[in-house]
Amino acid sequence: MPGPIQTVQNPKRRGTTKAEQRQTSMDLLLTSARRLFVSQGYRSTNLEQISGEAKLTKGAVYFYFRSKETVLLELLKQVQDIVVDQAIACVEVAGPTFTDKLVAYAHYQANLGITHRDEVLLLILMSLEFKERDGEVQDFITKLYRKQRSFIETLVRQGQEAGEFRSDVQGRELAASVLALHDGVFLEWFRRSGSLKGPELVRAMRTLFLCGLSVPHEPKI
Repeated sequence: MPGPIQTVQNPKRRGTTKAEQRQTSMDLLLTSARRLFVSQGYRSTNLEQISGEAKLTKGAVYFYFRSKETVLLELLKQVQDIVVDQAIACVEVAGPTFTDKLVAYAHYQANLGITHRDEVLLLILMSLEFKERDGEVQDFITKLYRKQRSFIETLVRQGQEAGEFRSDVQGRELAASVLALHDGVFLEWFRRSGSLKGPELVRAMRTLFLCGLSVPHEPKI
């Protein structure tokens, strides 16, 4: 069993408690793992790379998390809070119309692109990497997407019932398209981050959201 963890380049600072040292080390490892999982994938990342990126010993990962999978699960818990739960809470207090709520969802996700882009990308990329792999990680990702999907489906159906959203397409498929557009925009932003402007890209996403869900007008005769 590894003993207490010392940083490789940064010795313990005087005046800090063991609890603070522990939290700092865990935060460093999680930040490093998230960056590596997003940039090169889960399979291509090992514990040595995570600890090296964090400037901690390899034993630090075992001491605090036991395994690479546990590190990912801890990151996904953060994703649940930031990307899913807080987004739902934001939309629930928006209004008064369901269109307002959809705009609030788009704005919240747009802000995440600036403040927590890697958290959004981690969920999307891990959902692809773990799609054919059974286990706790896949179960957790499935639960997150199910919660997100159920919320958007309910929002779309309520908008349809209120006459705000088009009803010539099933609510389930409309909601699926909203989520697909969201994930696709973030992936394209990730692939072309050097050439695409984030605010303009998000504006385009919001426009497509609203145009795609709006009630079609009858052609004038």
